[in-house]
Amino acid sequence: MTTTEPRSYPFSEAEKLDLDPLYAQLREQEPLSRVQLPYGDTAWLATRYEDAKTVLGDPRFSRAEVLRRDEPRMRPNTANGGLLTMDPPDHTRLRKLVAKAFTARRVERLRPRTEEIANSLVDGMLERGAPADLVEEFALPLPITVICELLGVPYADRADFRVWSDAFLSTTKLSPEQVTDYTEKMLDYMARLIAERRVAPADDLLSALIAARDEEDKLTEEEMVRLASGILVAGHETTATQIPNFVYVLLTHPGQLAQLRADLDLVPQAVEELMRFVPLGSGAGFPRYATEDVEVGGVLVRAGEPVLVSLAAANRDGSVFTDPEVLDLTRQEASHVGFGHGPHHCLGAQLARMELQIALTTLLTRLPGLDFATSAEDVEWKRGMLVRGPQKMLVSWQGDV
Repeated sequence: MTTTEPRSYPFSEAEKLDLDPLYAQLREQEPLSRVQLPYGDTAWLATRYEDAKTVLGDPRFSRAEVLRRDEPRMRPNTANGGLLTMDPPDHTRLRKLVAKAFTARRVERLRPRTEEIANSLVDGMLERGAPADLVEEFALPLPITVICELLGVPYADRADFRVWSDAFLSTTKLSPEQVTDYTEKMLDYMARLIAERRVAPADDLLSALIAARDEEDKLTEEEMVRLASGILVAGHETTATQIPNFVYVLLTHPGQLAQLRADLDLVPQAVEELMRFVPLGSGAGFPRYATEDVEVGGVLVRAGEPVLVSLAAANRDGSVFTDPEVLDLTRQEASHVGFGHGPHHCLGAQLARMELQIALTTLLTRLPGLDFATSAEDVEWKRGMLVRGPQKMLVSWQGDV
């Protein structure tokens, strides 16, 4: 299957939660293949689990190099800094400043409050009655509320930063000018909020970052603004997308859903399997550049060449996962790479896990008979974004609880 000409990538438009079958073919026959994205350098694409972990974890692959190169990407705008474009030791320095807020112990302290928020949102759905838009009425406000309270961002401003956050995830939904405009507005908003917190500090992550900046000189003002903005966007967008994704998958796999309803102790395990099974990204992104010649999957990647990793393809690797195309909520195998791997492993993975567990448990217990209001075909899907998921998903349930 080896080809000398790079393939156009993404291979096809992301449809619902379907993964292009070419990934499976490449994983078997050409695990490291040449691809050309709409913008930037030609790249290698890694599709196997072990190769993915190598590229994501080996220090010979650099994220910071994208700031000096024409990064392969799906949109015209280039990377402009932040935690996701750093290598150690700078990346380590900044990550340590916020990592304490996202430890398993700290996240567990947030569980009761998160459960309270989830139940309050379901109360509202029950009061208004079915059908309800799961996205607007539950999936979005749950993680937005949590991250606002954790970071110290006014929930009342959510309409603004929800619009601006599209700039971080848009491929074709927004024009390059809109992406630049929204990004600047988000950064300006965060800079103003930081100035307010300096005058009136609070018990939140933003105040802690300000203290680290002003008292210990551990990060620059620009680093702090970008870091806080990144936490705000990442802290709600992906989880808000995965909640309806998970519900969609469960409703279209009734046998697995019945098993979960019968044993809610399976929820943590179910979240891990759904993280493995759901291809959240519309394509591979965040390339790493080889800083020296490195062999990956039997292929020599030359110094200066970028490699993209398909997490979705790696999570369907049959050499690691038995029957990888099958959803199995009782699966107990190798860890998925849905949250990434290596230095850039998702900082908020524990928070996301907790929120997803609570979301599923609350929906299944409070809304018996949860189902599509009409049919799965009526779900409206996001377009032109780096992540895939429902834009609107009407659901119904049985009776009042």
